[in-house]
Amino acid sequence: MNKRLFASSSPHIRSTETTTSVMLDVVIALVPALIASVYFFGLQSAFIIALSVGSAVGTEALIQKISKQRVTINDLSAVVTGLLLAFNLPPMVPWWIPVIGSAVAIAIGKQVFGGLGNNFINPALAGRAFLVASWPVQMTFWSAPGAMADTISAATPMALLKASDAGIQPLSDVIVGRIPGCLGETSAILLILGGIYLLYKKVISWRIPVAYIGTVAVLALISTGFDLTATSYHVFGGGLMLGAIFMATDYVSSPVSKKGKIVFGIGCGVLTMLIRLYSSSAEGVSYSILFMNVATPLIEKYTAPRVFGTGGAKK
Repeated sequence: MNKRLFASSSPHIRSTETTTSVMLDVVIALVPALIASVYFFGLQSAFIIALSVGSAVGTEALIQKISKQRVTINDLSAVVTGLLLAFNLPPMVPWWIPVIGSAVAIAIGKQVFGGLGNNFINPALAGRAFLVASWPVQMTFWSAPGAMADTISAATPMALLKASDAGIQPLSDVIVGRIPGCLGETSAILLILGGIYLLYKKVISWRIPVAYIGTVAVLALISTGFDLTATSYHVFGGGLMLGAIFMATDYVSSPVSKKGKIVFGIGCGVLTMLIRLYSSSAEGVSYSILFMNVATPLIEKYTAPRVFGTGGAKK
């Protein structure tokens, strides 16, 4: 039997995965937390999420039309950005907050750099950072689950922990999500469930989430005098699970190399704890990831594996 060798141009390793299929898996992974946000905070959360996603998709389509590019909203990347931006918003924000936030996330965080694959920071976190800087009052007004009136405010577990408040919520509520906080970050258990799905589908690597969460756990354990309860609040409270699983793992703005992913995750964890412990903010996940996004090219430079056939001969 004659065997022939066929030579072809790169890439030589092919996959059936597409941008759309990957983004669809991320959307599926976020559905449990989305349902929980509606359950805990009411239909207002569904309204906020719909506005955020609609603004993201509409902004992307508009910019691509104006710039005479191919409209790519069917790849679902704008949907994911809108979802993640909404998940970082308090339940009772005015309707224009998600609209402006998603528009900024897509226009400034993504399209200004050339669209998907060219942005150097996570677009959703860029949108959130803009909103926090512009409207800090609206972005830090927290509602207790079940509170439908916008006059009812409550402190988040991380704020109470920072203030050493004895009235902090039970740890079980923190894990389940029955606590004040952003729409999609409250239920740690459902975010972990989504992360397991993404790992099963091989959409994300375990390296960044494990390095990130593990670093926070170790530093929290040391800083609290090996108090397991307080450490658990640091791990399960705030936006750590949302950030570590769904935003720090962004393909474009995080390292590609295995070592780079570990370094990236550790860096996020260190910065998160520094902000939580030594700044006026009770949370540090968003800014930690953004800072490490900027450092990604440097991390890649020193952690990328040597290309076969390069490096010179050994003397």
